[in-house]
Parts: sequence; C-alpha cells; structure tokens
Amino acid sequence: MSTMLFLGLLLAVLAGAVIATVLTVRGIRAVLRNRERSPRLRAAALLVGAGAVAMYAWGLLHLGYAVLQAEDGGAGSSPVEPCRQAGPQMAGLVVGYDVDFLPLHFECRLSGGGTYVTSSVPGYVTPTAIILGLVSVSCAALVVGTGRREQRPVG
Repeated sequence: MSTMLFLGLLLAVLAGAVIATVLTVRGIRAVLRNRERSPRLRAAALLVGAGAVAMYAWGLLHLGYAVLQAEDGGAGSSPVEPCRQAGPQMAGLVVGYDVDFLPLHFECRLSGGGTYVTSSVPGYVTPTAIILGLVSVSCAALVVGTGRREQRPVG
C-alpha cells in the first residue's frame, strides 16, 4: 500500500462530506417548500441518503487514519500500528495489510497466509451505512412510484 491509497481515501472522505452536505441542504429545502406527501418522501430520501454517505465517509476517515499509521516508517514501525491490537504474539506474524471497502475494514496479513481484521473502523459503520442506504433507496422508489400514479391520465 502506498501514500496514494491514503490520499485517495482522504479525497473520498472530502467528496463524501460535500455530497452529504448537498443532500442535506436539498432535503431541508424539500421539506420547507411543500407540505404534500411526495416532497416529504423525497426529503426523507435525501436526508437519509445524506446520513448514509456521511456514515460511510466517517468509516473512510477511520480507514485513512489506519493507513496513515501503517505507512508511518521509522523506529517502532514494524509491525504496523493498527495490527498491534491483537497482541504481541499475533502482531509478530504480520507481513502486510489490506484494505476492504465493503465492508469497510483494515485487515492484517499473516506470514502463515491467514488474516485478521482490526478494530480500526468501528463495527457500527458498515451496517449503519447499508441500512440508511436501503431506507434511502426505498424512499426514493416510493417517490418514483407516487409520481407515476399522479401522472396517469384519468380516462
């Protein structure tokens, strides 16, 4: 892994923050504009979607910090900092690390071929982001369904 991974994660965190902010503003504006049912569902989809993006960005921030710690060279840099959580016996077998994005986690590779996941990314991040994402998509699907029913010609 390299510094490019850290920079990519940092860029993704910043993009997630911007997207979550835009979705939040659009959701609040949708709530304030109309009192009808469809715009409220649209606002719910936007606001819950903002929560999902923000939660995933929060996990990426944790992951980026773990990568930053892992790439920090110098005295005491072996084994990598995030992999020391499992204790000295297990940490002594670490030969590298991997990063997974779904689910978000930092994984330490062992010399014997195995791996273990560290607690660098809080355990609630991925399930919360997935649940919020599913709720957001469900609200958006209801908005589309409601819009189609309202547009049908009476005849």
